[in-house]
Amino acid sequence: MKTILWATLTANGNYAQSSPENPPKPEALQDFAMQAGAAGNFIVGRRTFMGMLESSQGIQNEQTGNPFAGLDIVVLSQSVKEIPGVTVVESPQAALAYLQARGHTTALLSGGADLHNAFLAQGLVDEVIFDIAPVFEGKGFNLLLDQDRYLYKHVQLLDCKPLGSGVVQLRYSLTR
Repeated sequence: MKTILWATLTANGNYAQSSPENPPKPEALQDFAMQAGAAGNFIVGRRTFMGMLESSQGIQNEQTGNPFAGLDIVVLSQSVKEIPGVTVVESPQAALAYLQARGHTTALLSGGADLHNAFLAQGLVDEVIFDIAPVFEGKGFNLLLDQDRYLYKHVQLLDCKPLGSGVVQLRYSLTR
């Protein structure tokens, strides 16, 4: 199964932190919806998923034109065992096995940093898509790679394109 890590980063390399005062760029949200639709699924960490629900992006309201209706949404959580409307699993391997059993050939990792780092640490990521937002943030999470074990020996740029409003997308292939 091909696994794609998707994230919005700031121009200085941190994860973009969304808030009511600093909403995500519409171009990045549209790109995520397109990537999730193409994959037919996404895997998300529990805290990030709960944040999506709280920010009222309409993830479970099909009457608002929900771009995620009909997608397999898998929430990775060690503490919560059940969330209505989604599948909850405890490990990256369980998430991938579930999606593969459902017939998917691609899995999209949507966030957050802990989820991304768990998949990267186990060498489970084949591609990354970074939507770079035109902001600098002093605080934020980063991708943390084990400095003693470099699982990814080569990174190849597959595509670079502007999405609008200063957002640029970088797409890389990772080789173990």
